[in-house]
Amino acid sequence: METQEGRLVTMLLLVLLLVLGALALALRDLLSATICLAVYSLLSALLFYVLHAPDVAVAEAAVGAGVTTIVFVWTVRKTQRWEDR
Repeated sequence: METQEGRLVTMLLLVLLLVLGALALALRDLLSATICLAVYSLLSALLFYVLHAPDVAVAEAAVGAGVTTIVFVWTVRKTQRWEDR
């Protein structure tokens, strides 16, 4: 049986995920948007853990927040900014 505190934590995480997703879309700086997506992945992993799916949480933390963030940061650093042209 889920408690009232568990529902509150789940709702808080869902609201934070919505805010971070909207912020990542609204940011014009690609590196800042990448950092927002990394935090989004970490919060997703925490949400999976709260929802009693620890194996999915570990996979999301490793792949979503770890590997994907490294690939995105590497790609952003290899691109040329519009201001530099």
